[in-house]
Amino acid sequence: MAAMAKKQMLKQKTSMRTRRGAWVLALIAAALLGPRAWALDARAQPEAASALEAQTLWRGQPPVVAAANPLAAQAGADVLRAGGCAVDAAVATQMVLGLVEPQSSGIGGGAFMLHFDGRETIAYDGRETAPAAAGEDLFLQADGQAMPFASAVVGGRAVGVPGVLRMLSMAHQDHGCLPWARLFDSAIQLAQRGFAVSARLHTLLAKDKHLRLDPTAAAYFYDAAGQPWPVGHVLRNPALAATLREIAASGADAFYQGALAQAMVDQVRAHASNPGLLSLGDLRAYQAKRREALCVTLVASAGPWRVCGMGPPSSGGLAVGQMLGLLSALPLGDSGWDAALGQPSAAWLHAYMDAARLAFADRAQYVADPDFVSAPAGDWRSLLAPDYLQARAQQIELSPNGKSLAPARAGQPGSIPTPQAYAPMPDQPEYGTSHISIVDAKGQALAMTTSIESAFGARQMVGGFLLNNQLTDFAFQPRDAAGRPVANRVQGNKRPRSSMAPTLVFDGKDGRLLGSLGSPGGSFIIHYVTKALWGMAHWGWDAQTAAAAPNFGTTGSSAVLESGRFEADTLRALARRGPEVREAELTSGTQVLMRSGLGWQGGADPRREGRVMGGQP
Repeated sequence: MAAMAKKQMLKQKTSMRTRRGAWVLALIAAALLGPRAWALDARAQPEAASALEAQTLWRGQPPVVAAANPLAAQAGADVLRAGGCAVDAAVATQMVLGLVEPQSSGIGGGAFMLHFDGRETIAYDGRETAPAAAGEDLFLQADGQAMPFASAVVGGRAVGVPGVLRMLSMAHQDHGCLPWARLFDSAIQLAQRGFAVSARLHTLLAKDKHLRLDPTAAAYFYDAAGQPWPVGHVLRNPALAATLREIAASGADAFYQGALAQAMVDQVRAHASNPGLLSLGDLRAYQAKRREALCVTLVASAGPWRVCGMGPPSSGGLAVGQMLGLLSALPLGDSGWDAALGQPSAAWLHAYMDAARLAFADRAQYVADPDFVSAPAGDWRSLLAPDYLQARAQQIELSPNGKSLAPARAGQPGSIPTPQAYAPMPDQPEYGTSHISIVDAKGQALAMTTSIESAFGARQMVGGFLLNNQLTDFAFQPRDAAGRPVANRVQGNKRPRSSMAPTLVFDGKDGRLLGSLGSPGGSFIIHYVTKALWGMAHWGWDAQTAAAAPNFGTTGSSAVLESGRFEADTLRALARRGPEVREAELTSGTQVLMRSGLGWQGGADPRREGRVMGGQP
């Protein structure tokens, strides 16, 4: 580790208080001593799922890729070095991610991408769809009650039509530079010769209770005694290599038609205890979509930013935009970050949590597949209108004794209030995902968040990859007690609501590209992205600080703060405002690329195993 990195780590250490010391000391130990340092104290890990990875700020010039695994980032960087464009690198990176990080994404899932070609931004929608035969009762038991979440996940019931390959193929046709087949080389070679099982993958395999139930997955991920392969074991996936060769040679049609499509359908429909409805017709009919990005203006200390995100069926861009707008409407300025403690103040966190509650209330009320539901006031941008957010922000009490807005209610955007046609969707779990950010040497850039939903998806393996369980992002209970439908209920061919929030940032004055970022983390993706944007815009964070800073958020009620990262006084001060404050392992995986002066910065979240790599020799 370079001397400068050591100095930065040690400075971080001395600024922290005792109750957060284990987290910081573990990070320093990993940086100075290497991965073995984690064996010293398991309690130092910030999450049960993976070890903390020491990261340092990347500085340089594009081309550059930030991804959730070093092998995946290297594949993308190699493509950029060979003259590839951002989309080319995204294809190569995603194919390797599906191999080395199978718990989070892969060709059996879906993705959202924002792409900037130097002139305009296009939002690509590769979200899964429900099978045509699916109805709103998909997750209801015989008594009319919603089935347990865990019971819905494992098997075929929750498998949606995968969309990531159709989306990447569409984007490559629009913006690719290198031949499609060339982009699969790294993944095919790695799958054939094998890769070393990482500590993160090993830990997740050990924790999972359901993956062993699928014979194919059990034979691949576990030894004869049912134990996960140890860290460093060379894991080979010839089945995935064969699948990728077919897709490389014949395009995405090789996935959506023919023998591979039949194998997916058979796997889903023949599940012994929880069969699904996926059909060959569903796979043949799937289409990725080009959509309009949703953009908001954020007042930053260096000048206005134009922040662009994904619109419905994702709630990510809307919720991030709303929260930035609500916070900007309050007299917070650049205050709120306590540099000495390395955490936000309790007063700022109170304002943030209430802004989140207001945004999540609108999310629950309105957001679903735009091909099935209408936007409030006829336009999704009504939820981002400055006048609307200014009025909503007035509900937040900033006085020292101000109480939280729990529960918050959805607003009424537009000039004419209308009766609510839909019931708000109750909160339910969301999981999974991975994120890729890329800037190429030609001025093109993208932010892509990709997912199979729960860790290891539906725990069904076919063709060397895992199938998603994305249909669990629909409302399990489709109607309220009065019979009003939930906007995000299951319907055939519908795309489930998501929280994925791939984000591109531009200069609000001259339109220059400033950055690309995103994160995994279920519904807390919204918080991880909002935190990073606000910290860089108002608190002077660099890209690595934005990825590593303490996490916090709420989905409507309890305020949740990252375990071991906040002072007891902060917890108590926030708890006095109600309704509840608790600590949890908030496992973000934020990737950030940001312009800085004449160059660029890159940051990767230490909570996972991501890397930032430049494409120049």
